[in-house]
Amino acid sequence: MAKWVIDPDHAVARFSVRHFMIANVEGIFSKMTGLVEFDPPDLGRLSVEAEIEVKSLTTGHAERDEHLLSADYFDAERYSKIVFKSAKVEPKRGNRGKVTGDLTIRGITRPVTLDFEFLGPVKSPFSGKSCVGFSATGKVNREAYGMTLSHPMEGGGLVVGKDVQIHIEIEADLTPA
Repeated sequence: MAKWVIDPDHAVARFSVRHFMIANVEGIFSKMTGLVEFDPPDLGRLSVEAEIEVKSLTTGHAERDEHLLSADYFDAERYSKIVFKSAKVEPKRGNRGKVTGDLTIRGITRPVTLDFEFLGPVKSPFSGKSCVGFSATGKVNREAYGMTLSHPMEGGGLVVGKDVQIHIEIEADLTPA
């Protein structure tokens, strides 16, 4: 089976969460590594392992980033990586599917299912390498990963919502056989 190395220069994980029940706050993790195994276009045998460096988080607001990296949320000093390991893939129409796997945040592992789209392969005009791309989206409950801090809002709801939307974009390069 072909092995594709995630290109850390072309891979990001984004998230958004409701704030004050009226707006979404977004963040991005800019350092990701990992391996994708499969032979295009056979998505049924797809396997993915990815690691995200927690300290690569940015929301565009230094004070908020510092708080998110603290023990109140990601606890980056104790848990430096977010890890995803696929367990099952369900190909859908064309180049789409669902991938289910174990997501580990703060040392807590829970199953998660992501919808994904596969693109490629293409040949890089710069390196000549064969490359593939994936976009994946899903939702997790932050409290399931020990991130329970929030405050109630007058009239209902929480300062920080429980549901977190995630969106992952990766490019991966074929490794030499």
